[in-house]
Amino acid sequence: MAEKRCPICGKPTVEEFKPFCSKRCADIDLNRWLSGTYVIPARGDDSGDTDEDADYQEEE
Repeated sequence: MAEKRCPICGKPTVEEFKPFCSKRCADIDLNRWLSGTYVIPARGDDSGDTDEDADYQEEE
């Protein structure tokens, strides 16, 4: 099995900080999430209506 590498710096991972090699790299990754550097793309809804909108329109 191939040796796992830290996604931040590429050094071998350390069990205590998996999947990172150190607390420093783990903190760098956390900062990237908190500052918005990493973004999970949202999937848009084609209709644009939500269930709440549909219920509201039926009551009118």
